[in-house]
Amino acid sequence: MIVIDNEKCTACGNCVIDCPVDALKIEQDIVAVGDNCVHCGVCIRVCRVEAVSLPPGLPKTAVNCTSCPIRCAIQPGHFGACRRYINIRGSIVRDGEPVLDPPLTDSINPAIKRPLITAVGAGTTYPCCRPAPSIVHDTVDGIDVVTVITEAPLSYSGVKLKVDTNFFIGEEGAKVRRQGRIIGMVETEEYGSKMIAIGGANRLTGRNGFLAARTVSEICNGETVDLKVDGGAALTLQVGKKPVIDGTEDSKMRVGCGSATIGMFAESLASAVDEAIILDHHVIGLLSEHPAGDYINLKWSGIIPRARKSTRGRYFGEHGSGWGGTNIKEPREAIMAVDENTAVPGIKILVTETTGQQAALFTLDNDLKVKEIPLTAKVRDTVKIISDSCQEARVSAIYTGGTGGSARAGVTKYPVKLTEAIHNGEANLTIGGAPAYILPGGGINFLVDVEKVVPRSFTWVPTPATVAPVEYTVTRQKYEEMGGHINQMTRLSDIKSKNSIEHLKSKK
Repeated sequence: MIVIDNEKCTACGNCVIDCPVDALKIEQDIVAVGDNCVHCGVCIRVCRVEAVSLPPGLPKTAVNCTSCPIRCAIQPGHFGACRRYINIRGSIVRDGEPVLDPPLTDSINPAIKRPLITAVGAGTTYPCCRPAPSIVHDTVDGIDVVTVITEAPLSYSGVKLKVDTNFFIGEEGAKVRRQGRIIGMVETEEYGSKMIAIGGANRLTGRNGFLAARTVSEICNGETVDLKVDGGAALTLQVGKKPVIDGTEDSKMRVGCGSATIGMFAESLASAVDEAIILDHHVIGLLSEHPAGDYINLKWSGIIPRARKSTRGRYFGEHGSGWGGTNIKEPREAIMAVDENTAVPGIKILVTETTGQQAALFTLDNDLKVKEIPLTAKVRDTVKIISDSCQEARVSAIYTGGTGGSARAGVTKYPVKLTEAIHNGEANLTIGGAPAYILPGGGINFLVDVEKVVPRSFTWVPTPATVAPVEYTVTRQKYEEMGGHINQMTRLSDIKSKNSIEHLKSKK
């Protein structure tokens, strides 16, 4: 059980708030510890006055859970920090049963999954009370189907850029500029990628809305854009291409964080070196201390990395323009200290990144001083295994939009019925022929991969708004039920014939 130093403790309550098993409570300005404490260490990390400590060893009746790096010490009848595993009579057991028959998540009728025709080139009807430019019907698998198409100006729209890179581009929340004007911001990071939001309703209606709208449409059309992050990098980005950060093209997307890289390649690393530090701007991995090192019978080398400890063999890195996106610019800096009671002369220490693009090898001399040595052939082969396991870095983009506004009137006399049909899977929304993900809740807010949309089908208008090709596909029966503009429907075959005739005329 953890120990609270009541002389230091201020009863601030941070440990009580963050305890994942609710093992702590404040009683008369003193933190009391319950017997369901699992030694997860959260309280130690959030205590600002270092009043919490963890005694060595486990309580006699506790059992270590090995399902994650925390290794909770769980008492009989209690759960671990994740609330999944329970100690039942000395055995750690996963609570609950697997779901054998998961619910069906895609209930859309196959007949309406594909639009009869895309909205690219359809044009727009304005004002919105007029029927959409084209309402097309045909028979699909014996079912009468209707597709309503329009090129919709969407003020509520933007683009999420996914940039595969370990390079530091800027702090989360930093403003993103084009030609000196703010058009977006850096969002969070996903696994091996930086996320940037461009546009959105507030940007489009702001003073830089015209440039924001133009940038969104150019990104979605696969054009190259130059951006600058406040306090961060200059970016040259094009969907489907490698990102260029401060003039340097990044070619590899990390295989995983530093800890994951240790976990995947522990045996290869251990065959080449005695210790490995995998630098990563989120989680730095230390081979010999990591559970994967344990698994292959390594003992801690005594090497202490320059990072903030999370759990065994896992350390938090600091963002920067150095190796692995950390602030470590010279590999020797990755080794903060050597425990002289544990380390031995002659051990080999590899410092590399999660992409394996840079690597350095060190050893300890007889005085336990760190000394760089040339990479061995085996070390080069191991680093190459890591590098070869990485995907190519690239830029992707998700267009985001809201079609829950007045443009629905061009589809049906009862707009809310269209919204309900979309959410119920009775009508299908596509963007330039590409499937869209509909966000839950009210309205019709969607996400679509721009690389799946008909090429170069986005534009913008100086309201400002971006213009996207929108298709609603629904059975004719449902279209009639929702008050669709039945009198405006045209057969698909008639449109095809008309297009053929016009094509022939243009050839003369």
